[in-house]
Amino acid sequence: MYDAFVTALAVFVGVAFHELFGLGMFSRPIVVAPLTGLLMGDVQTGLLVGASLEAIFMGVVIIGISGSAEPALAAGLATAFSIKMGGNTHAILPLVFPIAVVGLQLLNMIFSFVCGPWASKFFKYAEQADEKKITRLHFGMWFVHFGLYALIPFFAVLLGAGAVKTILNSIPHVIMNGLTVAGNLLPAVGMAMLMQMLWDNKIAIWFFFGAILMAYLKLPLIAIAALGTVIAIAIAQRDFQLKKMSNKTILATDNDSTTDSGLNSEEEDFFK
Repeated sequence: MYDAFVTALAVFVGVAFHELFGLGMFSRPIVVAPLTGLLMGDVQTGLLVGASLEAIFMGVVIIGISGSAEPALAAGLATAFSIKMGGNTHAILPLVFPIAVVGLQLLNMIFSFVCGPWASKFFKYAEQADEKKITRLHFGMWFVHFGLYALIPFFAVLLGAGAVKTILNSIPHVIMNGLTVAGNLLPAVGMAMLMQMLWDNKIAIWFFFGAILMAYLKLPLIAIAALGTVIAIAIAQRDFQLKKMSNKTILATDNDSTTDSGLNSEEEDFFK
C-alpha cells in the first residue's frame, strides 16, 4: 500500500506541479523517478531510471493536449517496478514507452470528459465577476484532474507489481536478454529524436567532433560538455571581435564619404 501511495504521489507532483507553475518541467523523468526512489527508499535506482528515461523522453514535449507520450507516469511506474524487482532497470525500460503513450491518452480523456463539462461555470462566474469562485473552481479542477490521473499508478503498483514480477520471472532468458538490449538502445533513440530537431549542417561538424572524443579518446560526457563550453565561448569572442572590426570599417567608410562630400561642396562654392 505504501509503495502504491508514494508512486501515485510522485506522479501527482510531477504532472500537477508541472502545470501549476507554467510548464515547470516537474513531469520530467529526471524529477519523478528520483522522487519515487527517494520515497521508496532507493534513490540510486530512481536516479538510474530517471537518467535512462530522460534520454528517451528528452525530445518529447507536450503542448496543450498535443503530444506523443506522458513521461511522468512511465517514470513513476518504471522506478517502482525496478525497485520491486531488485534494481533490474533494463528489463523495465522497453515497457515504459507504451505506458507513456497510453498515459497521455488517459490524461486527455480525464481532462475532456471530467473537467470539460465544468467550463461553462467559468463563463458564468466571469459574468458575475466572482473571482473567488473562479479561483476555487480552477484549483478544484486542477486537483481532480491530476488526482484521478494519480490513481492509475496507485492501482498499477498496488495490483500489478507482483503480477509484473511473476510474468517477468517466467520470461525465457533469450527474450529477457532481448528486452535488455532494447532497453539499452532506447536512450539512443531519444537522443536521435532530439538531434533531428537540433540538426544544422553549419554546426554538424561539432556533433562528429563530440562523437570522436567519446568513442576514441574515451572522454566522459562532463568533460565533453566542458570542452564544448570552452569552444562556444571562444567562438563567441571571435564573432564579437569580428563584429567590432566590421563596425569600425563601416564607420570609417561613412566618415570618408562625409569628408569627400564636404570637399566637393566647398570646391563647387569656390568656382561659383
